[in-house]
Amino acid sequence: MTLSRRNIPRAADARKPVSGSFDWWLAIIVLLLLCLGLLMVFSASGAVAERMYSDKYHFFKRQCLFVFMGCVSAFIVAFLPRNFLYKLQYPILFAVFILLVLAISPLGLKIKGASRWISLGVFSLQPLEFAKIALALYLAYFMSAKQELVKTFSKGVLPPFLVTITLCALLLLQPDFGGAVLLAAILLLMCWVGGTRFVYLFIAIGLGLASVVALILHSPYRLRRLTAFLDPFKDAQDTGYQLVQSLYALGSGGLFGSGLGGGVQKMLYLPEAHTDFIMSVIGEELGFLGISVTLMLFSLLFVRCAKIIMSQTDLRDKLSAFGITAVLALGALFNLAVVLGMAPPKGVAMPFLSYGGSSMLASMICVGLLLNFSRTARDL
Repeated sequence: MTLSRRNIPRAADARKPVSGSFDWWLAIIVLLLLCLGLLMVFSASGAVAERMYSDKYHFFKRQCLFVFMGCVSAFIVAFLPRNFLYKLQYPILFAVFILLVLAISPLGLKIKGASRWISLGVFSLQPLEFAKIALALYLAYFMSAKQELVKTFSKGVLPPFLVTITLCALLLLQPDFGGAVLLAAILLLMCWVGGTRFVYLFIAIGLGLASVVALILHSPYRLRRLTAFLDPFKDAQDTGYQLVQSLYALGSGGLFGSGLGGGVQKMLYLPEAHTDFIMSVIGEELGFLGISVTLMLFSLLFVRCAKIIMSQTDLRDKLSAFGITAVLALGALFNLAVVLGMAPPKGVAMPFLSYGGSSMLASMICVGLLLNFSRTARDL
């Protein structure tokens, strides 16, 4: 199935009434996830905040600031005129390119051997989070504007692949292997719904897998992480430590969990408990019930996103809404896969829940864009 021009309603369908109002159900679900995220960051970050800053509320207070900034950003984006938004696809893409270059320059902030951030004083900006949005919007523009050429190689396949490969190359220089995989996944999904020939997609997937194997074999560090993912308990005190602690947290939660604040793994046992592994803390403290409610909220969120996508009458609107939804869905899927031991650790935050300014701002910009698109949805 593709979202090509033949799938866009015309004639009588296009004259169906447009609501002009926001999808308030989407907004309510996001607010519930934000409240859950603040609660869990408060619970998960106390021990590490006390140790690092002598203030157990340090990360919680900053996360409250990030949520406020994110909500303001979503509100602004939701009201921006669509034509103005669409004129920004190239400036935003260029800005992201510059930010990725700055991240690997001497101006970048190096943490744990990776140059993925740019210090802005209040918080550190991670360009990857905004590169995902920029790429999705660019691909939506390209696939809609070049619909007649999208099945050709030189004009319909090569340009978007070259743009994505350039962004991925900059991420690999940081190095950020997981981020490059995320951008590649966004490209393949957008090409799939945009009408790219399957033969080109199969070739791209094959070349991509070959590149992944080559990068893993070329880097002893990546190879160790892969072997640790395959059998984390074999080296539970070193390369498999993070995943093992995550599994301990999930396994000890049981049906109802140990209670909010009663988790043990966050007490400096589980690294990145308030960021990448926030779902492990939810599993330990709120149990299977808490994890189920969280996943139900995400499922309802993506159901609303699907309704917004399918209710658009314009091809570019439809593809843009799909791309933005893919950004959120892939982030949640990759994070959950890592937490459950189904994928090697990638440093991917859980949207709306994990601590972090860049992730929160990017996720809320996505929400603002989806709310913007919901205003032009038919009979939402």
